[in-house]
Amino acid sequence: MKNSGIIRKNITAAAILLILMIPGCDNRHVSDEALGYVDPDIGGVGLLLQPARPAVHSPNQIIRVYPVRRDYLDDQIRYFPLTLISHRNGELFGIMPFTGDIGSGLPVSSWDNQLEKITPYYLSTWLETYDITVGFTPGDKAGYFRFVFPAGSVKNIFMANIRNGGWEIKDGTVLNGEDSFSGMKAYVYGTLSQPGILTDKEFSGRRRQYITFDEQTGDIIEFKYAVSFISPGQAKDNFDEEIAALSFSDLGKTAKDKWAEAIGRIEVKGGTEAQKRTFYTALYRCYERMVNINEGNGYYSNYDGKVHEADRDFYVDDWIWDTYLAHHPLRSILQPGMEADMIQSYVAMYEQSGWMPTFPILWGDNPCMNGFHSTVMILDAYRKGIRNFDIEKAYEGMKKNALGATMLPWRNGPACSLDTFYYENGWYPALHPGEPETVSRVHSFEKRQAVAVTLGHCYDDWALAQMAKELGKTDDYEFFMKRSENYRNLWLPEKGFFMPKDEKGEWIDIDPVFDGGMGGRDYYDENNGWTYLWQVQHNLPALISLMGGNKAFEEKLDRLFREPLGRSKYETWAKFPDFSGIVGQFSMGNEPSFHIPYLYNLTGSPWKTQKKIRMLLDAWYPDNIFGIPGDEDGGGMSAFVVFSSMGFYPIVPGLPVYTVGSPLFEKVTINLPGGKKFIVEADGGTAENKYIQEAWLNGEPLVIPWFTHNDLMKGGTLKLKMGPYPSLTWGTAADPLSVMTGFLTGN
Repeated sequence: MKNSGIIRKNITAAAILLILMIPGCDNRHVSDEALGYVDPDIGGVGLLLQPARPAVHSPNQIIRVYPVRRDYLDDQIRYFPLTLISHRNGELFGIMPFTGDIGSGLPVSSWDNQLEKITPYYLSTWLETYDITVGFTPGDKAGYFRFVFPAGSVKNIFMANIRNGGWEIKDGTVLNGEDSFSGMKAYVYGTLSQPGILTDKEFSGRRRQYITFDEQTGDIIEFKYAVSFISPGQAKDNFDEEIAALSFSDLGKTAKDKWAEAIGRIEVKGGTEAQKRTFYTALYRCYERMVNINEGNGYYSNYDGKVHEADRDFYVDDWIWDTYLAHHPLRSILQPGMEADMIQSYVAMYEQSGWMPTFPILWGDNPCMNGFHSTVMILDAYRKGIRNFDIEKAYEGMKKNALGATMLPWRNGPACSLDTFYYENGWYPALHPGEPETVSRVHSFEKRQAVAVTLGHCYDDWALAQMAKELGKTDDYEFFMKRSENYRNLWLPEKGFFMPKDEKGEWIDIDPVFDGGMGGRDYYDENNGWTYLWQVQHNLPALISLMGGNKAFEEKLDRLFREPLGRSKYETWAKFPDFSGIVGQFSMGNEPSFHIPYLYNLTGSPWKTQKKIRMLLDAWYPDNIFGIPGDEDGGGMSAFVVFSSMGFYPIVPGLPVYTVGSPLFEKVTINLPGGKKFIVEADGGTAENKYIQEAWLNGEPLVIPWFTHNDLMKGGTLKLKMGPYPSLTWGTAADPLSVMTGFLTGN
């Protein structure tokens, strides 16, 4: 994609040394080779909405750094954050080196993409405006910048992105920073390799701080730092523990080793170079969140405003609407111990705040999207043998949300009148087109999303019922199982879609393809009725029955991928910007669509799943700056790529089973905890040979396109014989509905 070997002719000797000191340039081990395929710039230009950021960080750790610019095509860098507040929720502190006098404006520099190198563990970029080369490598709670200035220049560092705090300097080299945001504070302790003077200026009514250096200062200035959310003293402790004694290359090697271990959990053989770049970059993005904010023996939680002692890690920054589908299930395979810590973090947040969080980020629960999908996430982990969390307390929080928290999109807090209506009637009431809103708590932009809310909470209630069953709570099981069937109240056979009803129980006659305002939010959410047609994951046999049986279900799936938009793309995207990665009425660029191509495995035509998955991966996930079809959301979308490229997918989180697709690679080896391995071998698999002819699991014929989580975690081999044309018999030996019903009932 880019030639990182192009070096500017007049680059200084010190800058050349900086490039040569990039940690870990050899690929002597398999994990190093895999790490070499990661390109953080893939997806760096959002197709319609947000770009993926080229974050440099240790896996699942708080320090995340990238050049602050609009996207990969923006030719100006504004500063480098010391870390993020949360994924896509702003940066914390910032730093920007520059040369010359301090003027009245903010330093901004153009950059050259051929002179920038970004890996998961290292950043080097040349600031063209100032002829400065910036290097960075991350720790867990600490980071290390190296600035190579032009010889004899006037050297400065702008301390950017100060909100409500500032910096102090001691003895010219020791820096203490403090800032506040969203009701909490952050602290930084850092050191400069050469003494500087802290200068305060006021521009346009705002305080600006700079560090200026004597003209005799050397050309290389290094800045080490550590961050704390507990106290200035803890920031110093984090610094001493993690980075004080390390050189730039030492920290870089440590960061690279951590990434090699993380990326090396999955090894692939075969496929194209482009497929490997896409695959391993997707795997890298799955380690951006959640992040561990434990410091020493405790952590600060803004969920109750207190510092807590802790004997295990505490994680924040999760957008569960995006991550429960594939991201959490992937971690349950690769890092079940970490997944348990994350679930226990949810439980702790419930204990501290009174509600089970929905989008738990650093400063608290961010009310986004809809649903209580942490319930599905917790059930999924529990059924996969992950039990190292307070199960009873988790259940208490799940049940409290289900019975007393508002279901309103983008709102937190207790139930409102619309929720009470749902409890009593079994659907979220919608408004007729043009009818004014009557409930003040409804978000003015996000609206009621009445159909999406009803369907989403049916899945959540099913998960809660299943957890109740696991825990022997029979009354709760029966109550929530009954409520999980509420989707039936919105099925309109004449239309063949889930449609809205008003509070009188009367149907609202809309066009499910295009009505509902911006993003369809009056009735659906970010997508139209075609996407929400398939949102009964928790009872797919019942959904097939509603549609008229297997044949009708398969025909509707075919139609989904073929149905024209009925209008121009620009008209569609002006109203449905999240509806991206379009194939017919299917949207690859939005998370509710992930399971849909795999539904052919329930129709007796699994070859259609194999065909669609290969086409979707090839079409929408190229290894370039446009390589992600929608908002990536910190691993939410990339986890779909990881699973689908390996050849299987968790079609119903909450059921510990996987359904088979079509692997991109000849061989995939998952290095499981405890030294076991699960291997997917695709005999003869190529771009043309995408169809499964026969399959064996641990030497025994596999005649259905399913296997269990237990099959995977105990280690073994799934062997697939591939061919260029579909097999109309493989995967059809058993009635797919009977198979799914068996999974649902535990038989």
